[in-house]
Order: sequence, then structure tokens, then C-alpha cells
Amino acid sequence: MCKCVAMILAGGQGVRLEPLTTNEAKPALGFGGKYKIIDWTLSNASNSGIDTVGVLTQYQPLELNRYIADGSAWGLNYKGKGITILPPYVDSKSNSWYLGTANAIYQNIKYIDSCDAEYVLVLSGDHVYRMDYSKMLEHHIRKGVTATVAVIDVPKKEASRFGIMKVNKYDEIIEFQEKPKNPDSTLASMGVYIFTWNTLKRQLIIDANNKNSANDFGKNVIPQYLSSGERISVFKHDGYWMDVGTIDSYYRANMDALTNRLSLDSSFWKLFGNFKNYNPSFVSKSANISNSLVCEGSIVSGDIKKSIISPKCNIAEGACVENSILSDGAKVGSGAKIYNAILSKDVVIGKDAVIGELGGEITVIGQDVRVSSGVRVPAGYKAEINVTKTIQTDSEDKKKKLG
Repeated sequence: MCKCVAMILAGGQGVRLEPLTTNEAKPALGFGGKYKIIDWTLSNASNSGIDTVGVLTQYQPLELNRYIADGSAWGLNYKGKGITILPPYVDSKSNSWYLGTANAIYQNIKYIDSCDAEYVLVLSGDHVYRMDYSKMLEHHIRKGVTATVAVIDVPKKEASRFGIMKVNKYDEIIEFQEKPKNPDSTLASMGVYIFTWNTLKRQLIIDANNKNSANDFGKNVIPQYLSSGERISVFKHDGYWMDVGTIDSYYRANMDALTNRLSLDSSFWKLFGNFKNYNPSFVSKSANISNSLVCEGSIVSGDIKKSIISPKCNIAEGACVENSILSDGAKVGSGAKIYNAILSKDVVIGKDAVIGELGGEITVIGQDVRVSSGVRVPAGYKAEINVTKTIQTDSEDKKKKLG
């Protein structure tokens, strides 16, 4: 695997995940209580034997940079290899942010050249899945192609949400459709690519010189490969995969971690992370917990059902948390009810407050927000500022963020 360098795109702003992403990049969001979203991709690389990884950061990078540190949590701190953080920079030719996924790789051509790589694995830092990239690389080399795209078979009714691949009998792409209204195939791109570097380098330069390009792999580079006659293979993935780019998909993926659909515990494909050292969680005799994850440093005196409780949370006696995700440091007062909700870091819910409703839309409370005692925040709201009074739901204001 020393011939292959992995490039992880981790600079997305995550607008559709606001207010969760107001203060940190999408890949830095918590997952499954103690992990972060980017742990999946980094762990895949480590477990696959890839020892050279570039992480391309841009939006709100501080928390992500601190978390990744020297890469030792994933065994990626080799001398001369390991992890390198790659933010956009200014030189004589470039003075812009990363303009798209392809442009991000283009701006790091010197880095990839310095790794003496034959192959480049391009990954997203905001996907949840397990994959052995070494098998994908073996497939790429065996097929003798210059690009390989990982795909997953999706239901016909969902295909229009993805980049869709039509393939021939040799599993080589003959047509790429970007989010087609009437898809002819159900093979969806996972945003995981392997390229032979000398060919990709040439195609990136062509793309960069095209003033009409969006500088995106799916929209521009893959179609450009096809039009230039390059052979592109697909690598079929039959396991779990979720792009957690929306509130709904982020919530569903976390809830899947409470089922056998997505296990956080695997002896053969371990999920690594850079964890802090907290005291053991404390569960009082008044607590009632079922089908939930409760992380270190938490104090639980209330009821928890089908929920994820991150480190250092505090759930008071008489409180109820159901079908919800509580991020680090969240506090729920006595008698409060939390249903179908996501509470960001250090949220404080006053006593007897009610957040969301069972079976309703997902309610999101942003980082550091305080919800006063007795207040009701209905299903579907996204609270970015302190909430001091009950919110009405019978108007178009329900579609707007609080503020």
C-alpha cells in the first residue's frame, strides 16, 4: 500500500447540518457518543494498510486539526509518512479557497508528487461506512484502468439523489449521470475514488484550465475521463454506507449505531478515535436505561430510551430522553422531556422543558443554547439562540430557525 496516498476531503461547510456545523466542520461532528464522523474514514485507511494520508481542511478547521493531531490515534504517525493536514494556501499561482473537490486535489499536486505515489485514493471525511481500500486498489490494478469509482446499489426511488453509473458487462462505466431525474441505473457513486496518479494529474490540470468547470469530481472530472476515452471501473460495495450531509441522515446513522445495521464494536475492523480521559459514567438508582449508549463522564439519574449520550452529559432525576442524541456536556434538568432531538455541545435544558415530540420531525438545539424551564420547543425547530418562551407551531415560522 506504500504506492497509494489517501486524500481525505474534510473542508465542507455542511450548510444542511446547521446549526450543528455553525462552529465546527462537518467531519468533526460527534458520532456514536465518543467518536467523530472522520474516524470512519481514518480508521478505514489505517485498517487497509494505507500509511500516507493527507487531510484537506478548510471550514472551521480548529477542532478538527486538534482532534487529528499527529495521527497516532489511528496508527498514522510514521516518520516521513503518516498524516499531513493540508489547508488551502497562497502561492504565485493560487490565492483562493478550495473551489471544489477536484480543485482541492489540484492545489495539492506538489504534496502527492512528494509522496512518490503511483495511485491516489480520494475520500470524503463525512461518510459513515467500513471498507477495505486495499481490495479496491487490487481491483483497480487488476482491471488495468486509470480510475475506479466505489458504488453502492440504491433503491430506484432514491437514485435521483446520487451520481449514477451505467456500466457494461465488464463493470466499466459507459455513462455517468449526476442526480438524474429518471435514472437508468441504481449504481450510486459513494464519492470514493482510486486514480492512477499520472493520469489524474493530467486531467486535473485540464480541469483547472477550464473556466466553465465547477472543479468537481462527479460533475466534471469523471465525465472528462469518459470523454477522453479513459477506462473507468466500478468497485461494488455491499455493506453499510451513509453520507451524513443532512440532519436526517446524521440522525439516522447515529440511530443505526444502536442496531445491528451499524456496529461500533468490531474485532476485525476496529473504529479508532482520539479520546479524552474521563471518569466512568455514573448511573443512579432512579435511572432507567434501555437500548442506549452512555459515554464516560456522564451522570444519569433520569430515563433514557434508544438514545446516544456523549461524554460529560448530565440527566437529572425525573427527566426523560428518548430517540435522541446528546452531544458532549449537554445537561437536561429535572422533569424535562427530550424526544426525537439532537442537542449540540454544552446545551442546557431547564427543568420541565419539552423538546420535540415522539414520531415528529427532528428538533435541533445549537451549541451552548439555554432552554428555559417549562419552555416547549416543538418538533422540527432549529434553535440557535437561547429559548425563553414556548414556541408556536401553527405558522410558516416553523420552517425558520429561531432568532
